[in-house]
Amino acid sequence: MDHGPTSQNDRDYPLPIVVSHVQIAPLLQAHKAGAATALCSPDLGLSMVTVELTAQGVRFPNDELLCWDDAAAIADEENKCWTLRDGEIDDIAFFSEQTHWMRTLFPTLSAPTMLVSGITMHRIKGVNPLEDTLRKIKTIAPLRGRVLDTATGLGYTAIEAAKTATEVVTIELDPAGLEVARLNPWSRALFTDPKIKQVVGDAYAEVPTFADRSFARIIHDPPMFSMAGELYSGAFYKQLYRVLKPNGRLFHYIGDLESASNRSLVPGIIRRLKEAGFKRVTRHNEAFGVVAEP
Repeated sequence: MDHGPTSQNDRDYPLPIVVSHVQIAPLLQAHKAGAATALCSPDLGLSMVTVELTAQGVRFPNDELLCWDDAAAIADEENKCWTLRDGEIDDIAFFSEQTHWMRTLFPTLSAPTMLVSGITMHRIKGVNPLEDTLRKIKTIAPLRGRVLDTATGLGYTAIEAAKTATEVVTIELDPAGLEVARLNPWSRALFTDPKIKQVVGDAYAEVPTFADRSFARIIHDPPMFSMAGELYSGAFYKQLYRVLKPNGRLFHYIGDLESASNRSLVPGIIRRLKEAGFKRVTRHNEAFGVVAEP
């Protein structure tokens, strides 16, 4: 297992142009209307550039050309993001030999989320992935000292936590997930912020290796129960309790607490957290989780 921080090569790695139907569909309309230029984001909405709408396709300022056939293919696919390099497009999707999960970068009108075997890893109905992340973090604010993020995903939690924490340790089970994140412009700080330490491994095995009382805050945002039941177990909660400082706080994402599937799951989670040593467990419906305190 790799326990080291992101390498300098990762920090220097240039991102390709990354687009989705959100960016490309308006260009097709502009070209059809006879426009010679248009505004387009080359990084899923983070910035805007002026592109040329030529007979051959969309020409970006760095001279990359997206041909019209490829532009049409991107516009027709609403569930994927695409890279453009050397005139070739490629969807951002990786099959994991380790977990046998397909991971795909899924576009929204804001930051993208990740699809894991067809399940979105962030809330996208009535809230965007960044707002979803901020709601989780707000429940245990302020984030100071060392923070543990048990499931990296696209790194949004680690990135936000690192803005105020002294260090963020983030664990990712699946290297394929990091490959998706590496191509996501919104995840860039995951690979450039020196305060973020990445650990590649199973959180169930990694957390027991950490020292007692070594984290001031923990954000536990595991996959759904059916995909990672061990991360909802009493044994794992005991390890989270052990590594949390006496005045620390843990946020545990569960999903909609009032949904039919979770309504029966939540009482067991609260009971096991208390059995692990947490004295106070409070529901936070707006963040789809609970906060546990020693």
